[in-house]
Amino acid sequence: MQRHTKQRVAIESAIGESGRPLSPAEILQAARATVPSLNLATVYRTLKRLGEAGEVTVIQIPGEAPRYNLYHEEERHHHHFRCNKCGGVFCMEGCVEGLKTLLPDGFRMTGHDILLYGLCPACSA
Repeated sequence: MQRHTKQRVAIESAIGESGRPLSPAEILQAARATVPSLNLATVYRTLKRLGEAGEVTVIQIPGEAPRYNLYHEEERHHHHFRCNKCGGVFCMEGCVEGLKTLLPDGFRMTGHDILLYGLCPACSA
């Protein structure tokens, strides 16, 4: 069982209030508004524990630090969008239909991740 320290509460709040998956550096920046003395090592330790407890989901972005989002049981399968300008990662609802039809003969798909790139509304304005 994890203790509910002020650092953990600040980290969970930073992730939950963001409305999008955050990198450890983004979590640190947001959580320092509540706990100014928070450091990156504590963020990583807390994220590891939250992951082990199934309380966060990890979004892997090729070549970058993973992003973290609070786990919601009712959350459906979805994909992500990464802004090329600000580097923000955003959740996209839904999924592409017909992916299995793209498989070569004899292949069997067991899962997939889709990551789209472009500009978020703030960066494209």
